[in-house]
Amino acid sequence: MQVYRKSAPSKPAKLLYVVNIPRFFVSHRLPLALAARAEGFDVQVAASDADPESAERIAAAGLPFHPLPLSQHGLNPLRELRTIFALRRLYKRLEPDLLHHVSIKPVIYGGIAAKLSRRRSVIQAMSGLGYLHVSEQRRARLLEKLSRPAFKFALAGAGTVMIFQNPDDRHVFVMRGLVAAERTVVIRGSGVDEMEFAPRPEDRSGLPVVLFAGRLLWEKGVGEFVELARRLKGQARFRVVGYEEPSSPSNVPAAQLQAWHEAGIIEWRGQQYDMARVFGECNIVCLPSTYGEGVPKVLIEAAACGRACVTTDTPGCREIVRHGANGLLVPPKDQDALREAVKQLVEDPELRRSYGAKGREIALQAFTLRRVAEETIALYQSLLEGDR
Repeated sequence: MQVYRKSAPSKPAKLLYVVNIPRFFVSHRLPLALAARAEGFDVQVAASDADPESAERIAAAGLPFHPLPLSQHGLNPLRELRTIFALRRLYKRLEPDLLHHVSIKPVIYGGIAAKLSRRRSVIQAMSGLGYLHVSEQRRARLLEKLSRPAFKFALAGAGTVMIFQNPDDRHVFVMRGLVAAERTVVIRGSGVDEMEFAPRPEDRSGLPVVLFAGRLLWEKGVGEFVELARRLKGQARFRVVGYEEPSSPSNVPAAQLQAWHEAGIIEWRGQQYDMARVFGECNIVCLPSTYGEGVPKVLIEAAACGRACVTTDTPGCREIVRHGANGLLVPPKDQDALREAVKQLVEDPELRRSYGAKGREIALQAFTLRRVAEETIALYQSLLEGDR
């Protein structure tokens, strides 16, 4: 993928991505990293030492991989300190010209380690506010308050810029005094390959298929989706694809999905890798999330595939789904509104077609991989050239 950049560096600038788990990098950042490499960057990756299969995929793509002792959800103080010092040692050894941290722990720990090792060009990226900033649980609210000083320290500095995926998340951080507004940008989502995720005709020979796809987390709306399937039983088929996140306090065990499958409530298909095919085999995509999304990748891909969507009227989700244009927005946790929205699309194939066509148009206008890569690499160049 060829993208614009201001000027070629005299030698390849070393760009190090730091993410929580390798699987996330493969699904959400690998295309961007390859675009940066095509533009002349020396791209390397650091992530948790778990998930060796995804780490091998990163290495197979030609990107050096550096394993870290990083726990995605753990809060053991000694282990967390160990992660910070491991990052500091890695930065001292590699001497990257540019750091790109993604998600809460890499942002905080990587930001601290960058200051300890005198790294000055740092991209901090939130792919959504997630559990810590949106959960109403007492534990989450306490952790959010305790984390504020760490965020402020990690995000300080003239050479640090923070990427948000939607303006609502940026507003939260700025209003809480965690980062200065002038050192923030909004780049919407991770992008979609519009050639891979292309429209396919709907199969209208039987009951419409309503799809939930994503991580199996309660905040992603798994429970609401299953209740929806109960309420509309016999009027549509309800299919779930996704994977567990066992270390998360919000994890929905795959065994529970299997039990619902055996009870005839949903069709449980497990983790799938050919998502373009998965979207092509459904009629409606439903994500009743309250998680604190950036811009959900599943909704971007569904829109690119020409599928009508139903989701919650929440930050991130409403960036890609426009009510009455390419789908329907419902209030969070409003089971009656969710049922009526999905029922409307189940019963009206022409409305689904209209929404699907508009979704494809929206995806091509604002959410392609090319656009995300252009905006992000231009930001890299501005930092390296001292323009920010």
